[in-house]
Amino acid sequence: MQLRSIHLPKFPECWESCGSCAAGNVFILELLVQPGAIVDRDETILTLETGKVALDIPSPWAGRIVEIHVIEGDTVGEGALLATLEEA
Repeated sequence: MQLRSIHLPKFPECWESCGSCAAGNVFILELLVQPGAIVDRDETILTLETGKVALDIPSPWAGRIVEIHVIEGDTVGEGALLATLEEA
């Protein structure tokens, strides 16, 4: 089994230009999985809050969550390590 790191995706190019999504800090609103959870590819693992928009972050792989590297309320940026998954 291969360990995979799940990172916060790169923000879209429009992020800075219009300001609608990027008002304020980006933080972890809700963790939807815990270590040991089995997830499917594209299953939402956490929700981010930007001040104006809530964004669901999906798992890019199916497998078992080994470790969560953030907690609810953490401020995060592009590329932040969110979780480690053991790929199925």
